[in-house]
Amino acid sequence: MPGKAAKIELTDLMHRILQGIASSRTIGTAIITRAKIIQMAFLKHSNQTIGEQLECCRETVGMWRRRWRDSYAALLSLQFAEPKAAFRQAIRDCLSDAPRCGSPGKFSPEQIVGLIAIACEPPEQSQRPVTTWTGKELADETQKRGLVESISDSHVNRILREVDLQPHKSQYWCNTTEKDPELFQQQVQAVCQTYLEAGERHRQSGTHTVCVDEMTSLQANERCDKTKLPLPGQTAKEEFNYIRHGTVCVTANWDVVAGQLLAPTLSETRDNHDFANHIEQMIATDPTANWVIVLDNLNTHCSERLVRLIASQLNIDQSTLGVVEKYGNLKDMQTRRAFLSDLTHRIRFVYLPKHSSWLNQIEIIFGVISRRVMRHGNFTSKDDLIDKLKRFMVYFNETIARPMNWTYTGRPTRNTPNQRPRTWREIRRPAKPWEKVDLVTGKL
Repeated sequence: MPGKAAKIELTDLMHRILQGIASSRTIGTAIITRAKIIQMAFLKHSNQTIGEQLECCRETVGMWRRRWRDSYAALLSLQFAEPKAAFRQAIRDCLSDAPRCGSPGKFSPEQIVGLIAIACEPPEQSQRPVTTWTGKELADETQKRGLVESISDSHVNRILREVDLQPHKSQYWCNTTEKDPELFQQQVQAVCQTYLEAGERHRQSGTHTVCVDEMTSLQANERCDKTKLPLPGQTAKEEFNYIRHGTVCVTANWDVVAGQLLAPTLSETRDNHDFANHIEQMIATDPTANWVIVLDNLNTHCSERLVRLIASQLNIDQSTLGVVEKYGNLKDMQTRRAFLSDLTHRIRFVYLPKHSSWLNQIEIIFGVISRRVMRHGNFTSKDDLIDKLKRFMVYFNETIARPMNWTYTGRPTRNTPNQRPRTWREIRRPAKPWEKVDLVTGKL
């Protein structure tokens, strides 16, 4: 007794894409036939009827119905996660022939895993005076170690692409130096809670929540020749020779609630007095208001000068602050930071965990300044650089700036496994040689 035919489900978009494939004059006839099978099956025709109309056996019809049924959940997920072009290609893949293993590979799994292991080693370990591998050097090293008799550069690069290994690339990173994970999590939570509560604090008491930091060593470089503007089919051309006119430091404040830059300072230095004067200038924009200031742990951010400034703003007797390196609130950085972070103060500071400047919203603004002003800028003097920075900040506040939708959750946002269902072709994909190796024992 024949089994029950697989039920076919289609969304409107799937139906339109299948209709386009079925009427195409450039796609292979096999894929066109399979698209028609799915369409007719959706209309609840029997396998026998579909086979007679499309001139194929009912077993073939049943097989492609089952494959579509098994892939439907994956395709539905892709429809809402991928662009239309990628989704169309995924449907075509589901209508394509089953993946095959191809001809036997020239290299054994042990040889390929050995090559990948070399690519994960620093080149200095192989006595090579370079910092990153190239395909040519990896091919030479595998032959030198006797792993293979010969291998081309392109074959090495193809293997590296298949395992998503890019030994020539790098990015900056830094782990927190906090030894207590619970303390680190508490500090992160305090910063994020400060952002979340900023709007309510501003509505209830007019409290300003600002992120503060310095953008240092902005170079006033003047190019020796004018930049040639782009023409159709061409890119702009910049002179690479330049004249140095010195550097400038920007200390900026980002109002979390208003989404605006507030009272920035542009100067040539950034010592304890410069930062304290900057904070004083910022507070002067609303002297009687409450302030919550988010910043990192730089020593200038908890100096004696800053403590005395905040004490004077809060009408605290200066004689009660103590003496630097001896006693009281001024004794050391830890005591000064504790005074500045006091929750009872009208003006208080929230310090980031060490090596966690990415939690400071002002860093995003500095990235915008770097890309929009500094990257292709031409500055005839430090005054010219300062003038252009000031004009951009006004323009930024008027046209670009807006409050940030802060989404940090403490969970990884990259390299997370894809949990969507897989299509029948993805399930039946032949394993690569290195995927057959036990990562614990190193054996097949």
